[in-house]
Amino acid sequence: MVKNPPSKTSPQKAVTYCRVSSQRQLREGHGIASQDTRCREYARHKGYEVIKSFHDEGLSGKLLDRPQIKEMLTFLRKHKNDRVIVIIDDISRLARDIETHIHLRTAITQAGGKLESPSIEFGEDSDSRLVEHLLASVAAHQREKNAEQVTNRMRARVMNGYWIASPPLGYKYDKVEGHGKLLVPREPYFSIIKEALEGYANGRFETHSEVKIFLESQEGFPKTRDGQVRFQAVADILARPIYAGRLTFPDWGIHNHPGKHQAMITFEDWLRIQNRSKANAKAPARKDINEDFPLRGFVTCGGCGESLTSGWSRGRNKHYGYYLCNRKHCIGYGKSLKKAEIEDAFDKLLRGLTPDESLLEMAKEMVNMLWQSRNEAKAEISQSLAAEKQILERGIAQMLDRIVETENPSIIATYEKRITEMQDRMIVLEEKLAKGTRTSSDPSKLFRTAFKFLSNPHELWVSDSMAHRRMVLKLCFTEKLRYYRNEGFRTAPIALPIRVLDELRRGQSCMVGPPGLEPGTCRL
Repeated sequence: MVKNPPSKTSPQKAVTYCRVSSQRQLREGHGIASQDTRCREYARHKGYEVIKSFHDEGLSGKLLDRPQIKEMLTFLRKHKNDRVIVIIDDISRLARDIETHIHLRTAITQAGGKLESPSIEFGEDSDSRLVEHLLASVAAHQREKNAEQVTNRMRARVMNGYWIASPPLGYKYDKVEGHGKLLVPREPYFSIIKEALEGYANGRFETHSEVKIFLESQEGFPKTRDGQVRFQAVADILARPIYAGRLTFPDWGIHNHPGKHQAMITFEDWLRIQNRSKANAKAPARKDINEDFPLRGFVTCGGCGESLTSGWSRGRNKHYGYYLCNRKHCIGYGKSLKKAEIEDAFDKLLRGLTPDESLLEMAKEMVNMLWQSRNEAKAEISQSLAAEKQILERGIAQMLDRIVETENPSIIATYEKRITEMQDRMIVLEEKLAKGTRTSSDPSKLFRTAFKFLSNPHELWVSDSMAHRRMVLKLCFTEKLRYYRNEGFRTAPIALPIRVLDELRRGQSCMVGPPGLEPGTCRL
């Protein structure tokens, strides 16, 4: 059925199309509203009846695929015989790209609409088309220029030491006098991530798995619905230089630029984390380590050296724990070892590492002497660091000269890699020089926790925390322990500080007297 043409007395039907590209304009509410008001004023002036409005909010003028544009074209096709007028406030509201403008202009015409605007007269003659395309080109240029200006402002702010993206976990934005919006610590995330980073840097956590376990044990840390922290989240945390107070934006050629926000760790610790992430872990965290078998994964078979597995066997009245070697060609294959037997032997071994009070006092005296010596050498250390920094500066300059002189891509890549390494080392030196090689006047406060652990590692072992137990294994022993049937643990690979105290306790070692004294003295 053919629709009747509109009556001569009925007003011409029209629709308005408005668009804003930024969420800020949308939040402030003046972009869309002001455009629609001007479009409706134009319609009243021309005697048009506005029957519908279409608004695309927060979308770029370069995009063709806009929801309200699609809906408007569908509406125009349904009212094709009415030859509906499409009113836009400005040519840039339709598109900010010449190709997009031409495409939408054609689509509106084919759908039965006619484009009009209070700021430009759209015609079909060559002169009108030329003006229209020129204005569309100007709108495209303005869009590109705005994008360049925004990028330049963002890059300049990064170069001034400010983060310009969403705050990473552990930080939030706050207005700080003299800075504007600045990243500041967000607790409890800041302290939790700081402990995780420092723990991985100094070896408290050997693997990403152990960092994951630590983060999952923190009540205030965000987790998935199943109470887990994803491995990718752990990897991202360990890899981000922003936690070391550095800003990196590769697309802008910015590499480890100093930021003005508070760092969680030093850049030296961050580099140590990157190196450790690339290396193989010595004592991986196993999913099957639990409170029932705290030595699983750390105690090995005396016959073959493979890690002992563990489990429970069911007796008449109760379950019995055991450790077992599963290597088929081992003499101990399939022969279970009582859980209580191995763990009692380990308990005895650990108790035997407890030094007496006099040895601890001797160790504290040694630390005090070394600390005092380091304090006296501060000036020399600063000079050495400054000299190394000058050498690196000259080396970087030489590498840059070589890059200019060569055209070989592989050689250039090698030089750039070397420059990056030298710049990273420069950052470490600058951190140390900025601190002025400060040392505490009271080392006993700094090493209080260490001495507490050395005085009685068994106390930490019997705690309820599996993290503490894993820490004891790593701090007390340099490698896994071998257990021999009917013999127990033989000579254990004890870590250096504890080994020294143990040897002093056994009378197997002595302190060397000061040089120049005759005869040499030995203090036990």
